[in-house]
Amino acid sequence: MNVFSIVLFFLLSLASGTAPYTANGKASYYADRFQGSKTASGERYDKAQLTAAHPSLPFGTKVLVENLKNGKTVVVRVNDRMANRHRLIDLSKAAAKAIGMVQAGTATVSITEVADEPQQDTPFAVSEADSTPKQ
Repeated sequence: MNVFSIVLFFLLSLASGTAPYTANGKASYYADRFQGSKTASGERYDKAQLTAAHPSLPFGTKVLVENLKNGKTVVVRVNDRMANRHRLIDLSKAAAKAIGMVQAGTATVSITEVADEPQQDTPFAVSEADSTPKQ
């Protein structure tokens, strides 16, 4: 490798680290029979939670999933890996309901990684003056 290739690789690595992951493809959802099964992250699958399986995103990554047919969205947390590599993402049943894809079984979706909101260390103080009703 020459110096130009090394510099180019370095610059591309820095640039790619700042952009959130985005992709378009097919989504499906877990069948009810998987309720309580262990996921790849070690958690138990719960169809009432907003979770998903993705082939490569790290566990704990949150992604915004948009059903491109109806525009409905949901934010899910990746906690499993996928068995079917022909799909972009597998959603929990609750997430599938949220974007209106349960009846069809699959949907064409767009997914975008969501950055975690910074946590507030100390709650803001509320003064008594601010809490009294105005007349």
